Amino acid sequence: MIDADNVVQQIKQGQLFDFPGGVHPPQQKSLSNTTPINTIDEPERLYIPIKQHIGTQGSICVSIGQDVAKGEPLTTSANPFAVPVHASTSGKVIDITQHPSAHPSGLPETTIIIEPDGLAQWQLMPVMSDYLSADKVSILERICQAGISGLGGAGFPTHIKTNPQKSVECLIINGIECEPYISSDDRIMREHAWQIKQGIDILRHVIQPKQVIIAVEDNKPEAMDAIKTACIEDAGITIASVPTKYPAGGERQLIQVLTGEEVPQEGLPIDVGCLMYNVGTCYAIADAVLHGKALVQRVVTLTGQALGSPQNVWALLGTPIHHLLDIAGYDPKRQRSQKVIMGGPMMGFTVHNDVVPVVKITNCLLVPDKRELPNIEDERPCIRCGLCADACPAGLLPQQLFWHSKAKEYDKAQAYHLDACIECGACAYVCPSEIPLVHYYRKAKTDIKYQAAEKEKSEKARERFETRQARLLADKQAREEKHRLAAEARKKAMENKGGSDAKDKIAAALARAKAKRAAAAQANKDVEE
Repeated sequence: MIDADNVVQQIKQGQLFDFPGGVHPPQQKSLSNTTPINTIDEPERLYIPIKQHIGTQGSICVSIGQDVAKGEPLTTSANPFAVPVHASTSGKVIDITQHPSAHPSGLPETTIIIEPDGLAQWQLMPVMSDYLSADKVSILERICQAGISGLGGAGFPTHIKTNPQKSVECLIINGIECEPYISSDDRIMREHAWQIKQGIDILRHVIQPKQVIIAVEDNKPEAMDAIKTACIEDAGITIASVPTKYPAGGERQLIQVLTGEEVPQEGLPIDVGCLMYNVGTCYAIADAVLHGKALVQRVVTLTGQALGSPQNVWALLGTPIHHLLDIAGYDPKRQRSQKVIMGGPMMGFTVHNDVVPVVKITNCLLVPDKRELPNIEDERPCIRCGLCADACPAGLLPQQLFWHSKAKEYDKAQAYHLDACIECGACAYVCPSEIPLVHYYRKAKTDIKYQAAEKEKSEKARERFETRQARLLADKQAREEKHRLAAEARKKAMENKGGSDAKDKIAAALARAKAKRAAAAQANKDVEE
């Protein structure tokens, strides 16, 4: 467990720590971070997946043909790990169907399709302007009702994270945004530092941490100045300028940089006394509590050399990416074939078509030209150079993970702590053979998850079968016992009622039956003779 006061003193003295590995790729931030965030027109259709977070999806509470308002819940659930999704604008629900997902697999998922009416009429929640007098539970309920999950990439339900079972030493606000090309957090810090500060104050009221630290990478001087100005009168907030290094924005890596403590491999940040939130999440929390707005939009970076006008935009959740590409001036002639990466060049994935929607964790659309990024077909055999191990910030052995993942030897891959891989892509970046290592790790993780789900399903089926067989056997034994007891009761009743007369009658009946059988046997014998 860290000592928050000591951590803050070290930061104020300019003392930070480092994490193993890491790389320094070209930043390419200036492509998109030089202009203000653009507010764009609504698309013709919004495709809103009903699950956009880690946890349980809700049940759909609207129907086809229904008119909905902006911010109106589309799903509901009593499960604590479920957060609702909302209509991103007002309009009509025209379909509820399967639609390509914002996922590396591109597999279809249940999606609500809305046709905007152009009015953008809000359904607001009650404003909690005096949140300091509100109890913790009501604020957590509001965060949940607003559909807020982590906007930094993980998508974990924020209301669950904001209710830790341990005391919090440091509340860390992550403004690092270390991946190349992406500048959405940079712009939101520059333009909305005060609302981010309001979100931090709300979190501070609920969590009651000993110290608050805002971490900003040192390649964002304008964002740093904006945050400092917003917090200038708050002595309870410490602002740390973190050296530019990828992936310094990773949760475990940033905690190590700020505190010198390493989060246990099987543990969580709260185990060392830390909680971390993205700056975009803080903005959304302030929107929900102080303005009554559900999470229906986020800042998305549109960047890459194949775009004529790279920029950051406020994108409604559910916006198909072709709408954003048109706004950014996509020129297909600059590519061999259409290639759009959702996320950055290190951790992003190639989408399968241009109707994939923006979701809560979509922070960037990267559209590289034909020379900008390596192609997957450039992969060559591993030369065992070991550079990937040197670059891994999690201290893993990427080479061994690659061999076992590619061979589908998942037990061996797990023995090398595949689950500890944060999929940062540093190993693939330094690989001279251009092997897309993270691609193999993701596929292995997906297969392992699928196999585990199938095994669990099989185990449940076996348990149900065995339970049924045991129940049938118990019922049979109960029936047999019941019949036996009934027979004994009848026999005893007859004995008690008739005494010796009953016995004589039974003996006579048996004698008559015996005589009858003997007579029949004699008759048969006579016929044969």
